[in-house]
Amino acid sequence: MPESRKGLLLGASAYLLWGLFPLYWPLLEPAGAAEILAHRVLWSSITMGLLVLVLRRTTHLRAFLTNRRLLGLLALSAVTVTSNWALYIWGVNNGRVVETSLGYFINPLVTVLMGVVLLGERLRRPQWAAMGVGLIAVVVLTLDYGRLPWLALALAFSFGTYGLAKKTADVGAVEGLAFETMLVTPFALAYVGWLVATGASSFGTEGAGHAALLVTTGLVTAVPLICFGAAATRIPMVTIGLLQYLAPVLQFGFGVFYFGEDMPTGRWIGFALVWVALAMFTWDALRHRRRQLVLSVAGATAA
Repeated sequence: MPESRKGLLLGASAYLLWGLFPLYWPLLEPAGAAEILAHRVLWSSITMGLLVLVLRRTTHLRAFLTNRRLLGLLALSAVTVTSNWALYIWGVNNGRVVETSLGYFINPLVTVLMGVVLLGERLRRPQWAAMGVGLIAVVVLTLDYGRLPWLALALAFSFGTYGLAKKTADVGAVEGLAFETMLVTPFALAYVGWLVATGASSFGTEGAGHAALLVTTGLVTAVPLICFGAAATRIPMVTIGLLQYLAPVLQFGFGVFYFGEDMPTGRWIGFALVWVALAMFTWDALRHRRRQLVLSVAGATAA
């Protein structure tokens, strides 16, 4: 199989798995969102630690400890990804799957906004237009909800901050997540210990099947990440950017058609505006990439 096709399949698999998360987290009830999060951190730390050993990347972890700047960036990414996990699990298990999908729909726009504000990046006119449509969408959704869609915005900004920290740190996906989960593990372990001591833990008290499901949170975290990492080295980032919409599309579909969440007219209009903004943004990105390819080919021919 060609590497590009393999990369496409791996990338699609990663985003499809992430898109199925709304069906997975409710299976872990009666554990609450905080307990699920703690177990996800613990078992992800163990899973990613084993992967680091198998892939022989322990030297990378030791290098993180000697670099203060890198340690700070990874600590920031650990806090933001943990916050993102907590918000998402809470949202799914509290009947707000549609709003969580909105967070990942607007995440590309938020990431671009952060690039402008924090990194001084410049936008092209179509990108500014897409940002304007996105802002109108947030206003429409705020009027429809009767409040800011805070869960969606918190998910988008936490994941955007995580991506920015990871981009700046520039470390491997496996060893990076292993180190991040290890940083948060003491807090997760303390919380699980407190639940056990107070008799509030569901681990081991709801049957072997429930305990096994909590253990699988490590694999559920690792598998799509590995697929994504393998895809990123085989296909262009533009393709990755298009594939990323698979997850929120699935999540939105589950929220509306499987969980039956309410979608009044105003909410449909808000989501439609978000999709228009994403279409504008994606169209401009593809057009800009084609233009760059033409220029590079022309430059190579002239040389």
